[in-house]
Amino acid sequence: MNDTLKRLVHAGSRSYGRLTAPGRLLPSFLICGGQRCGTTSLYRALAQHPAVLKAVLHKGVHYFDVGYRRGPDWYRGHFPLRRTADRVSRRLGGVPVQAFESSPYYMYHPLAAARLAADLPGVKLVVLVRDPVERAYSHHAHEVARGFEPERDFTRALALEPARLRGQSERLAADPDAYSFAHQHHAYRARGEYIRYLERLSAAVGRQRLHVIESEEFFASPEPVYDAVLDFLDLPRLGYPVFERHNARPRANPMDPVLHKELSDHYAPFDDRLTDWLGREPAWRLGREPAWRR
Repeated sequence: MNDTLKRLVHAGSRSYGRLTAPGRLLPSFLICGGQRCGTTSLYRALAQHPAVLKAVLHKGVHYFDVGYRRGPDWYRGHFPLRRTADRVSRRLGGVPVQAFESSPYYMYHPLAAARLAADLPGVKLVVLVRDPVERAYSHHAHEVARGFEPERDFTRALALEPARLRGQSERLAADPDAYSFAHQHHAYRARGEYIRYLERLSAAVGRQRLHVIESEEFFASPEPVYDAVLDFLDLPRLGYPVFERHNARPRANPMDPVLHKELSDHYAPFDDRLTDWLGREPAWRLGREPAWRR
């Protein structure tokens, strides 16, 4: 299917979805970040669960960050019909069926947490984090590959970041209709300051509705991590999916050691606060070699 035809099909599906919105599910949980932390891999694993239905058209709907002006019927129109969920539930002997989506920018947009808390009361949030230095390096490679980053040198892109992001978070918070390309795509260093965003999410929905996974643990031992996610979501354990890595982007060259140390030093106080918040040392601080690198 070519891109033009795909756009037409998606537009038609969204129009039908909006018209049938009252008969559709809303998600009971979201994967809301972090970017370049394995969200696609977890999304595809959870989408294989028999009692889980994903959004119809896209992995990420991006409603609570960049699409909020489109309204609740537009959002609901992305999800399966209730009659579909009822049919699946009957096939599973009455097991409740849940819907979900994965939009990693939800973790970072300054208005997303309050929006999703207001519109999806009771929603549960799953967040993945990884070594923030590796995450930043991966993020830059990803944006270059997508054509969203003209500066191919990571060091120079980091140097540009303060000017690119200056005032953008404040502007987004003040104007519900505002959009910032730089805030969404060029926040390489800022995105790894995880505790800032986790505190905002937990303040909005409650700490008990937030489940944090270290990507290093997920890729090293996916089964126990997956089981813990199912328990958090009140989903039955019905066997394991196929666990795969998705969207991996190996770098041709290792990061400059001086820059690596600079970034590690930058993240140290944020990781200290994250350790206190989690009640444990994150995996990347325990001296284990990451099970995956992108």
